[in-house]
Amino acid sequence: MKLESKRLESCYKESDSHQIHKIAVFVDRDGTICKDVHYMSDPSQFELLPTVAEGIALLNRLGVKVIVVTNQSGVARGYFTEEDLNNIHRHMVKVLLEKGARIDGIYYCPHHPDEGCHCRKPNIGLLLKAAKEFNLDLKSCFIIGDRALDIEAGRRAGCITILVPSPETEREVKPEPDFIARNFYEAARIVEAIINSKFRK
Repeated sequence: MKLESKRLESCYKESDSHQIHKIAVFVDRDGTICKDVHYMSDPSQFELLPTVAEGIALLNRLGVKVIVVTNQSGVARGYFTEEDLNNIHRHMVKVLLEKGARIDGIYYCPHHPDEGCHCRKPNIGLLLKAAKEFNLDLKSCFIIGDRALDIEAGRRAGCITILVPSPETEREVKPEPDFIARNFYEAARIVEAIINSKFRK
């Protein structure tokens, strides 16, 4: 997919007024950062996927925020506690830091799908909360994920969407992502190309 499009031009039509610090890359966790272990409940189950650390490190160098947004209904289902989840996330942050990659924020939805909350993707509550706390311009942000719900959440929030297919990716992802990358590092390179074209001419 080409980097230049009406979709991107509309997002950055007032690019002079945008600042790098208002941009974040929202990243799904399971199937995007780490291997998708259904209802992961212990840090020992965390397995970082290839190229993720390199990709996040690249995003760090660009100066954009890297924010994890993840559905974790296992809390509501009783498979693990929020403390278990926090332990997993602390381990994830540590593993990435050891490889020179930094996560700036982690937002998760602990609710059951039937609860009808506003934060479970594809709803955008997690993105809105992060945008408020980090003073982000969502229309200048990106989202990287492996599922249709990640792409839909990004679309609803006005973000540029990048799909990194995994074994869990649906055969047809609707709405279609703005970009499809073969791996996380390639997704980060897409972000880099867009930012460089708009801010660093």
